[in-house]
Amino acid sequence: MYSLKVPVWFPSFLVFVPGKGDGSQVFWDGYTRSPQKGAVVKRWIARGVGILVAVLLLIQLIPYGHSHTDPPVVAEPAWDSPQTRELAVRACFDCHSNETKTYWFSSIAPFSWLIQHDIDEGRRRLNFSDWTGNGREVGEAAETVREGSMPPIQYKLIHPESHLTDAERTALEQGLQATLQGG
Repeated sequence: MYSLKVPVWFPSFLVFVPGKGDGSQVFWDGYTRSPQKGAVVKRWIARGVGILVAVLLLIQLIPYGHSHTDPPVVAEPAWDSPQTRELAVRACFDCHSNETKTYWFSSIAPFSWLIQHDIDEGRRRLNFSDWTGNGREVGEAAETVREGSMPPIQYKLIHPESHLTDAERTALEQGLQATLQGG
């Protein structure tokens, strides 16, 4: 073994001497590090990817979010104009009505879970297809449109048609206010 005089404060990983000609290196602390370390890392990465794929396949068996049947439309509000309804259909109906459009990715877990949760929560808070017209819904619907918190960003990312211009946002806010206060 090689004898090196290295100060104690010097980092050991920086001091090495050539090994036995097999590609390994003998460090001053006496340990030999061989090039097979990369193979071990690759093996662990392959195992991790394999486990991830297995988990993604197994979660497909969980039934939540796979059923895409909509309840019937019971009653809609008396819309103040066709434009208000069209803007609401574009920006709101996928979560806030019983007229949800489904896409290929809405049957793949975990996306199906997120989509189903958003639809269930949206219908619970405000459902244009089962209209009851209470005052809380009226105030919150126009306010969330005014603030820009609806539609949410995760919805806008996969539904570019739901992006509203400032003029459309103002028209939807005013139309919802007129529709929902009268309905």
